[in-house]
Amino acid sequence: MRRANRTEVKEFLFQGFSSFQEHQLTLFVVFFALYMLTLAGNVIIVTMIRMDHHLHTPMYFFLSVLSTSETFYSLVIIPRMLSSLVGPNQSISLEGCAAQLFFFLGFAITNCLLLAVMGYDRYVAICNPLRYPILMHWRVCATLASSVCTTGFLLSLVQTVAIFRLPFCSSLIEHFFCDVRPVLDLACATPVINDILTLIISLLAITAPATFLFVSYVLIISTILKMASAEGRKKAFATCASHLTVVIVHYGCASIAYFKPKSENTRDQDQLVSVTYTVITPLLNPVVYSLRNKEVQDALRRVVGRKSLS
Repeated sequence: MRRANRTEVKEFLFQGFSSFQEHQLTLFVVFFALYMLTLAGNVIIVTMIRMDHHLHTPMYFFLSVLSTSETFYSLVIIPRMLSSLVGPNQSISLEGCAAQLFFFLGFAITNCLLLAVMGYDRYVAICNPLRYPILMHWRVCATLASSVCTTGFLLSLVQTVAIFRLPFCSSLIEHFFCDVRPVLDLACATPVINDILTLIISLLAITAPATFLFVSYVLIISTILKMASAEGRKKAFATCASHLTVVIVHYGCASIAYFKPKSENTRDQDQLVSVTYTVITPLLNPVVYSLRNKEVQDALRRVVGRKSLS
């Protein structure tokens, strides 16, 4: 893709939800409400896990890390999106756009990898229960969590630097935040190496962990079906249900967003998918793990009970 009249671009302008002009106030109210629920839900989960010793297990340690990452992930996108719905200023500097893309990708990739680590935790707990205390020692958990975060932001740094080394010939982003494809579309020319790099990072961040999770759950389900006790099978399935629900939605949205052919892209479709993985998916995590998880519900009752007694 090449454009004429190349000029130095110092800031970008978001087109945002301009096609929904008459509904922007309604969108603001809806998105703001969902954002508040997301923040409250994730804060409650992290607080419950920290305060209740019954939840001091590897599974809930990774859940608290995921909730923290999801909170910052939504913080990178949603506040600016909300301000653009009610305010006139929809511009962002070149440096600000690079920073937003870096943190967005960093937390997004971290979340994908964390879900894979949580799948590994469930695999060890169900398929190798006797070795679980050794394989999922606290030092191992801390190493896995820190490695995942480091990997996520290293991949994000590589992608961001590769994109913002390009010259830009247009400043209008047909989106509501700085995402990979909308920003690349503004480049005067997109070298093949950038497309290859985007594909490689997508494979590492989405396909590889999704494949790992698929194999893990095949082994997990196979092990559960071999259990003699019906109660044991029910409990094992229950411990995996919440995680599997989040995994399906999370990877499903990411795959649609980053593996869909460019020729099939339309602005409205892209925005719909983007709203799903920037607004809905971060809310899904606390909702699923609080409404469908008995241990978290019991922990909430214990903490509330302690506070009311004091």
